[in-house]
Amino acid sequence: MENEKILTLEEEQEKLAEQAQIRREKLQKLISEGNNPYEKVKYEVTANSKSVKEGFDELEGKEVSLAGRLMSRRVMGKASFSHISDREGLIQLYIKRDDVGEGDYMAYKKDYDIGDIIGVRGYVFKTQTGEISIHCNHIEMLSKSLRPLPEKQHGLRDMDIKYRQRDLDLIVNPEVKETFIKRSKILKEIRAYLDNLGYLEVDTPTLTTLEIGAAARPFKTKHNALDIDMYLRIETELYLKRLIVGGLEKVYEVGRIFRNEGMDAFHNPEFTSIEMYQAYTDYIGMMDLIENLYKTVTEKVCGSTVITYQGVEIDMGKPWERLTMKEAVKKYCGADYDAWQSDEEARKVAKDLHVEVDEGEEATKGHVLIALFEAFVEDKLVQPTIIYDYPVENSPLAKRKPTDKAFTERFEYFIASHEFGNAFSELNDPIDQKQRFIKQVEEKRAKEPGCNAQIDEEFITALEYGLPPTGGLGLGLDRLVMLLTDSSTIRDVILFPTMKPKK
Repeated sequence: MENEKILTLEEEQEKLAEQAQIRREKLQKLISEGNNPYEKVKYEVTANSKSVKEGFDELEGKEVSLAGRLMSRRVMGKASFSHISDREGLIQLYIKRDDVGEGDYMAYKKDYDIGDIIGVRGYVFKTQTGEISIHCNHIEMLSKSLRPLPEKQHGLRDMDIKYRQRDLDLIVNPEVKETFIKRSKILKEIRAYLDNLGYLEVDTPTLTTLEIGAAARPFKTKHNALDIDMYLRIETELYLKRLIVGGLEKVYEVGRIFRNEGMDAFHNPEFTSIEMYQAYTDYIGMMDLIENLYKTVTEKVCGSTVITYQGVEIDMGKPWERLTMKEAVKKYCGADYDAWQSDEEARKVAKDLHVEVDEGEEATKGHVLIALFEAFVEDKLVQPTIIYDYPVENSPLAKRKPTDKAFTERFEYFIASHEFGNAFSELNDPIDQKQRFIKQVEEKRAKEPGCNAQIDEEFITALEYGLPPTGGLGLGLDRLVMLLTDSSTIRDVILFPTMKPKK
């Protein structure tokens, strides 16, 4: 409204405190009258907003019972209109004094507030304006809201409050509710796809007894009864491959992962991964699996394989481009790995292209290739693209290529310039694996002198019993949800993202 006064933060807080006090006084009045809403333990619900609207032709004139949160109220003497919100949306109520009784109607007028949880019974009808509604013959309060909701015209302006108080965010922002309903559908469709292929869903430990040599930094805790340090897992990979050793052949896990690292639009310290492993296939088989999985899930959840993410149209339905890392680097920056005669020559190419390689004078051709890929290629991969054959330098768990020992049978796939998953032909040589683990642990201890990185000897023992040729793949569920809900930050797709406590 043009003449609406803009309140300062202090004035707004004072106003909210005053409204909260009034609500508490209303609660005390209800309790003194023997109508304590918090004593209600059950309310029979026979319909919801969606079922009433979609089934109007069959339900018109019939009595239904609904419950939800009071979201609007327009009192007009002896008759009033309101809207309640349930999981499926909003529906209008028509409340008439002569139908619900004078006592309940007066309570509705004087004691009810926006945000209260109420239950209603009445028959289904359509108003003169054509809105499907409930003509109530019974109304009661099921829970009192002691805090006022944000004013509709302002909404939740504070992003910090949105993420800290997701419950409030869900109440006032219907699109947020839709995001998390879609998240549930995405996970359901992934499970259905894998189950249909014969995969077995399993659970592996979240707490582990050692810090492995992987680059990710773990969260550390203490097990008091055993008097040992323990770590929240940074992956589910090693346990799942042990199950392949045990003969389960096709397994997957939807797992919470914890990494004690930085936070940005694509990273949260606690996130959800889906890892899957299949015996007797390789990384080519996993390429086919993930491409078909994404196409299937996208079409089932979004209704089409063509989506829009942050203003860019992305087509999941077309065959995904597949490039080796060498081909991708040559395509986008002209550097030709196969032409480099030595590590020194590779480092000179990086210097000429003004690309800094973390390993400095120790950098190999593989290190340089990785650095050039990150500098020149990743941001160009907008449409779904599979990049495969990674240097052995950054692939400690992948099998080397039989035709070129400098590279591994590994791929990552990229969409909208971001990596969404990682896959290997799994290394099943226990001798090679232990050597790589030793090197990994040495490098981690050199970078982080205080860390307690160790080799997972139990995993090596499992490999010594024999891991069949195996393809494995891990994907970030949160990033996929971001993509299919057009969300710009991971915080928008995690119900309760990690937040620094308020003082």
